[in-house]
Formats: sequence, C-alpha cells, structure tokens
Amino acid sequence: MDFNVKKFASGAGLFFTRAVQFTEEKLGQAEKTELDAHFENLLSRADCTKLWTEKIYRQTEALLQPNPSARIEEFLYEKLDRKAPSRVTNGELLGQYMTDAAKEFGPGTPYGGTLIEVGECERRLGAAEREFLQTSAISFLTPLRNFLEGDWRTISKERRLLENLRLDLDACKTRLKKAKVAEAKAAMAPDFQETRPRNYVLSASASAAEHELRVAQTEFDRQAEVTRLLLEGISSTHVNHLRCLHEFVEAQAAYYKQCHFHMQELQKELGRLPDAFALNSTNSAASACSASEGPVETDTLKIEEVQAPATGSRKAKVLYDYDAADSSELSLLADELITVYTVPGMDCDWLMGERGNQRGKVPVTYLELLS
Repeated sequence: MDFNVKKFASGAGLFFTRAVQFTEEKLGQAEKTELDAHFENLLSRADCTKLWTEKIYRQTEALLQPNPSARIEEFLYEKLDRKAPSRVTNGELLGQYMTDAAKEFGPGTPYGGTLIEVGECERRLGAAEREFLQTSAISFLTPLRNFLEGDWRTISKERRLLENLRLDLDACKTRLKKAKVAEAKAAMAPDFQETRPRNYVLSASASAAEHELRVAQTEFDRQAEVTRLLLEGISSTHVNHLRCLHEFVEAQAAYYKQCHFHMQELQKELGRLPDAFALNSTNSAASACSASEGPVETDTLKIEEVQAPATGSRKAKVLYDYDAADSSELSLLADELITVYTVPGMDCDWLMGERGNQRGKVPVTYLELLS
C-alpha cells in the first residue's frame, strides 16, 4: 500500500510539473524545444493523411450503404465480433415483387410477361450490386479502417509520449537554469558563517539538474527517432491506399459494365415482347376485316419487296445499340441517323429503317424521331 501511495505521489508530481511547464510555455514565460523543419513536415503530412482518409472512408461508407441505420447495425455486429446477417439489396427485392405481381396478373399477359422480364433483370442488377459492395468493402474500406484504427492510433500514442518527454526535457532545462542562476548569486555573496556553505549545496543541486537534463535529453532523442520512423511510414501507407483505390475503381467499372449489359439485354427482350396496345388495335382491325370481307390471306412480309414511300419518311436518331435478331431486322449503332417510315401491316412497335443500301425493321423504342 505504501508503494502504491509513493507511486501515485510521484505520478501526480510529474503531471503537475508538466502542467506547469505547459502553462508557462503558453504564457511565454518558459522556453520550448522546437522540432526540426523536416519533423514538422512529417507531422503535418500525417495529420493531413488522417483527416482525408477519415473523410474518404466515411463518404465511401455512405455511398455503399446510404441507410445510416444499416451502417450502425453493421458496426455493432463488427464490435460484437459477430457475423452480420445477409441483407437483400433493393434491386433484388424489387425484382421479387415484380415476379410475384406477374404471377397474380398472369404471366401470359403482356403486362405480366414484361414484369417477369424486368423483375429478372432487377434481380441480376441487385446481385451485381451485392458483389460490388462486398468487393469494395474488402479491397478499399478495410485497408482505410485498418490505418485509422491501427497505424494512426500507434502514431498518436507515440506522439503523445514524445510531447510528454519534451515537457520533461524543457522542465529540466528550466530547473538547471534556475540552479545556475542561484549558484552564481551565492558565489558573488558567500556566507562564511554557515557550517555548510550555501554555494556548495547549490553546486550539488546544479550537478543533479545537469544529470536529469542528460537523462531527459536521451529519452527525448530516442522517442523522437521512434516517432520519426512511424511518420516516415506514411509514404508506404499512401502506396498501399493507391493500390486499394485502383482495385476500387476496377470493381466499380466492372459493376457498371454488368449493369449496362443487363439493361441492354432487357431492352432487347422488351423490344421482342408484344405490346398490349398494338395487340388490341391489331385484333380490332382483324376483326373488322373478317366481318366485312371474310377470311383474309396473310403473306409473310418480305423486306426486299418493301418500297420506300414517296412521302412520309423521317430521319431518326438511334438511342442505343441494337443487334438484329434475323435477316428482316436492321442492326443499329447508338447516335447514328437513319431514315424510317411506316409499312402497312407492320406492328406499331416497329418501323422500316434504311441506311444506305441496307434496309430492315427497327424497334421504335430504340429511336428518337426527328422533325
């Protein structure tokens, strides 16, 4: 118990000495040991790295998981060292709802069939999103978090220790300075009536202060070298984060490429599906013809027999790439201009398109008609 009290008293005295030194420095009443310019640059660079790494980490978290409640839940599971439950993405959930709705409306109806196609696409998009989130968390977020929670904490701990040793060093310098001043005053006016001359006591006090200063200087120099090595390691951190950034960009590019591919495939599928309005108008026209003229013989439309009308053709801009499904269709490239016109008997979702000597059916949804 006695040892603990002494240890506590020693620690309290050391804390008080540092507090006095810190206060006197702020008031301009004590000198402060300044670090060299290179060391100061290393400190500034480390602080800047920590600041922007933390901002990038937080914003990337918000990008990958916009829901704050979900982020808090994942954080708690991580702190409890438990695996977070698998979370269904919004795209997968939307796809499931569309598929369920198609079953209710009837998969054979135009609306139900379209819901099935779109729902499957949304589920594929959701699966691609989940893969992107997992890849980004491992390759980008985890290294940033490891730096903030590991390397930076070590650097901060060593910096605090260096600052404490600097305060101890400057306190020793202050005590030595005061001891030498007192010794000089005693030497100028000695008191020979004392049994033990005062200048002898002051000389011993100055010697002790010099010894304390040498010890404090050694400890400070050793700690400064340790802290310098850690701060110089920030360059390696930048190299590591650069590699992780490249991996994040590659994952993001692969994700958007998958999404673009799935949407293109969906547009092609929707272009081949029958439209409810076209079916209704076609059925009505067929019924009217059957009622007035009796049976109607239908022939397969031959592209080479179609002639461009004298009037009624228009220019159209292609919005998306389109690959022809058969020889009756015309392949398209995005942003090109073609000539289009209607042909009697052709589905209203299609137009006849011409590009030079090439001719074929083109889907209306892939075009922007120009005036």
